[in-house]
Amino acid sequence: MKNTRTPLRAAGKSLLCTTLMATGTALIMAACSSTPPLPREYSQDTLPQAVMVPTGHVVALETRASGVLNYECRPTPSGPYGWVLMSPKANLLDRTGKDVVAYSGPPARWTHIDGSSVVGNQVSVASNGEYNLPLQLSRAEPSTGTGALQNISFIQRIKTKGGVEKTMPCSDLTAGKKVTLPYQADYIFWRPM
Repeated sequence: MKNTRTPLRAAGKSLLCTTLMATGTALIMAACSSTPPLPREYSQDTLPQAVMVPTGHVVALETRASGVLNYECRPTPSGPYGWVLMSPKANLLDRTGKDVVAYSGPPARWTHIDGSSVVGNQVSVASNGEYNLPLQLSRAEPSTGTGALQNISFIQRIKTKGGVEKTMPCSDLTAGKKVTLPYQADYIFWRPM
């Protein structure tokens, strides 16, 4: 007499393997094809009033900067000597991590990889700790070139880390001394609605 359990058992194992392979393949394909959602659009709810952009403007570009600030010990209008910013230099990355804007100065200038650029004039600042650059709001001058920085109205500098010299004295004895400090910040570019 023939044993019928062996063909049924083999068919069951085959069906189970096929089901597991199909399910596993579907899960892997779904995981590989889905992209993570972009972070929530920037909000200025937690910023000091002094650096908030007025209503009637929308975010055009959110960036994160990493760079250096070059200072020189010089006489200043507000006192005898102080660390005077001579030139900033930073690369700004967009929300996807792509290097899209170069920051330089003076005057403060942001140049996008598409050729558009904008110059900013400081409107106000708010403290962000003793060793961090202050938060800043700048009004944009009319931009040059067409592209991502066209029609920008305001530039915010927020989430600053570093960039302030407090450890080296600056006096007539150290006049002319130069120092380069690393810093990080987020720059948010706004345009009218």
